[in-house]
Amino acid sequence: MVPVLLFVIPVVAALIGFFIKNNDTARTWSLFASVLVLIVSLTGLALPAGDAHLKFSAEWLPAFNSKFSLGLDGMGQILTFLTAIAFPVIFVATWRDQYKNAGNFYALMLLSQAGLMGVFLAMDALLFYFFWELALIPVYFLASQWGGERRIQATFKFFIYTFLGSLLMLVGIIYLYLHTKNGSFSIESFYALRTMMSPQDQSWLFWLFFIAFAVKMPIFPFHTWQPDTYEQAPTAVTMVLSGVMVKMGLFGLIRWLAPVLPIGTWAWGDTVSALCIIGMLYASLIAIRQNDLKRMVAYSSIAHMGLMCLAVFATSQISMQGVMIQMFNHGINIIGLWIVVDLIERQFHTRKISELGGLAIKAPSLAILLVIVALANIALPLTNAFIGEFLMFNGIYGSVATHYNVVFTVTAAITVILSAVYMLNMIQRVFYGNTNAITAQAKDIQLNEKIVLAVIVVIILVVGVYPQPIFNLTKSTVEAILVKMNYKL
Repeated sequence: MVPVLLFVIPVVAALIGFFIKNNDTARTWSLFASVLVLIVSLTGLALPAGDAHLKFSAEWLPAFNSKFSLGLDGMGQILTFLTAIAFPVIFVATWRDQYKNAGNFYALMLLSQAGLMGVFLAMDALLFYFFWELALIPVYFLASQWGGERRIQATFKFFIYTFLGSLLMLVGIIYLYLHTKNGSFSIESFYALRTMMSPQDQSWLFWLFFIAFAVKMPIFPFHTWQPDTYEQAPTAVTMVLSGVMVKMGLFGLIRWLAPVLPIGTWAWGDTVSALCIIGMLYASLIAIRQNDLKRMVAYSSIAHMGLMCLAVFATSQISMQGVMIQMFNHGINIIGLWIVVDLIERQFHTRKISELGGLAIKAPSLAILLVIVALANIALPLTNAFIGEFLMFNGIYGSVATHYNVVFTVTAAITVILSAVYMLNMIQRVFYGNTNAITAQAKDIQLNEKIVLAVIVVIILVVGVYPQPIFNLTKSTVEAILVKMNYKL
């Protein structure tokens, strides 16, 4: 029943939320619903692997042999937990933000959470596609109705990219469905195809799925929608996009692409890895030159997602384990950065780094918490991102899936240095030095904002010091995926 509740609670709460007219009531109701989801997610984490309460199946579209099949393995538990913890943190952090028709805003946020949960739970390809679209559609309306001045242009680009990517994936799903032995959309039937599909079919089918997933991560050259959308969307929506929704792409690679089309994955591995490297270098260099905090964080996210995608195509147990933990860590860290950006923009009505300075004098709590989150973002030892990046680099260097493992490792390591450059430069220019006319009257953050940032900092430090529970949770998933790729452990 746990998978059902993770999806049903936000759906029911969203439907009720559409009828709530009072802004404060809508905000409180959404927070209450998201906390319930978090409690259910924690309950799921406490259950042993394979427990009957972690699976659910019911008739859905019998004419197409498609079932409403949900399940939680280690990777699903990590990503549903990230989704569950992200939304209450976002709601509390943006508590003072005011929205016109707040009931509709928070209802759409909860619908997006339901879609995300469904993506990470689906054990049926057609159901996976349904949830994939359910997660994206609310975000389109959120960004287009409550976004910035250029929101229509940004959301139109977002819609075109995601729609075309989703359409390609649907074509691939239907083609695979027609070639299953029992005419089924079940994940087991799709996995059975890996030994039945010819290398030629796997080669072109690979791109139908990969483009859809690459747009969501996003990976160069499918990334151009991201900076504009992140900049123009409300900050709460941007947190969902960068903290959780980009993980849909990585999840799709690991759950639905690599195990189903292993020959295609191996055949195009070097090409995709090269795209990842180009995107990482490009995004890191652009981030260094940014004067807008939102765009800097957006490009930072592109670089980090590129590294995770590169580690997936290294197809080693170590690199894949690193991706598992880093998906969670990146979500926590990037949401922390967006919270700080929102706090600065709300107080000073600017995101320009050149117009800020000396905030550590006026807002010491914000400065301390931001420095910890920023250092985690550049993978300082004893922070959560360090162990993930260490495993990914170790796995990339030791990969037997490519002859260019040394080149990929060294080039990717350069982006780690570049990330330290733009992140430390931002800290120095925004929080240290002298105050100016804009920051002279700065105030420190309020209690609710201190609490959410403190929660993020605690997670950063706890996972950084003791990541073993995540390893234990995802180890069996990693082994199962690599076996399906015919990789000898």
